[in-house]
Amino acid sequence: MSFGAWLELIASGVITGSIYALVALGLNLQYGLMRILNIAHGEFLMLGAFVTWVATTALGWSPLAMIPLSFALTMALGLVIHRLWFKRLTDTSPNVDVFEARALMVSFGLMFLVQNFASWVWGGELRGYDYLTDPVAIGSAQFAANKLLVLALSLVFAAALIVLLRTTLYGKGVRALMQSPTGAQLVGINTKTLHPLMFGIGLGLSGVAGCLLSMTYTIAPAMGEPYTVTALIVITLGGFGSMGGALAGGLLLGVVEAIGMHYTSPSLKSLLSYSVFIAVLLLRPNGLFHRKR
Repeated sequence: MSFGAWLELIASGVITGSIYALVALGLNLQYGLMRILNIAHGEFLMLGAFVTWVATTALGWSPLAMIPLSFALTMALGLVIHRLWFKRLTDTSPNVDVFEARALMVSFGLMFLVQNFASWVWGGELRGYDYLTDPVAIGSAQFAANKLLVLALSLVFAAALIVLLRTTLYGKGVRALMQSPTGAQLVGINTKTLHPLMFGIGLGLSGVAGCLLSMTYTIAPAMGEPYTVTALIVITLGGFGSMGGALAGGLLLGVVEAIGMHYTSPSLKSLLSYSVFIAVLLLRPNGLFHRKR
């Protein structure tokens, strides 16, 4: 392979991995902070993709304009869902283990609810539109302009979340809750504000990922579930509760998939991902980027 071909291969993996990272960051935020393993997380990626498709094809809006709208819509849904279901589960569950089990079952039901709603509204056909499909030359390699845009925006959103968590007062409260929920509450950190806000932001990031995906790939109501599974693999790679680990894990998994599919077959993509997942669970159960203290 030429250098240009290698560059295109690695870049395609990084671009895919940036979407993986964005979805995983939102899910990691929900589980690390609230112990909600939200199996329905990917369905809000699907909603963000379909809302963008409708706005672009029916209303003539720019997909770029839909990025903040997708975030706002899915975040608002997250706030409502948390208030209606997960807050109630928090109040009625006798301990964390019971809450995790109940939340998992609720998220399964939510997944099928959202997925079937989308199938009823938009049908099961593949949808898509053309946006910035012209090639851009970088050295001897060529990339579609829309994919470069997706990479840049995914990294911007991921970096913004990490900076938010590391520098702001809210972010420090979130990190404290992740490290020691009991200790954080004893020093006065208000979980009643942080929990719904971070749950909403997590779904908002998923909606943004869906909006970005719609710029480059066809979409369907069943597209969300595989991204939830991939996000779980990414979180395992990076370590539960680690935002930097989720970003690095997403990029790494994207590159591993790209190289693996090049030397084997695209049909083996899932096998490659699950092989990495099982290997990390067996050899580094705390994640590849976990530091021993």
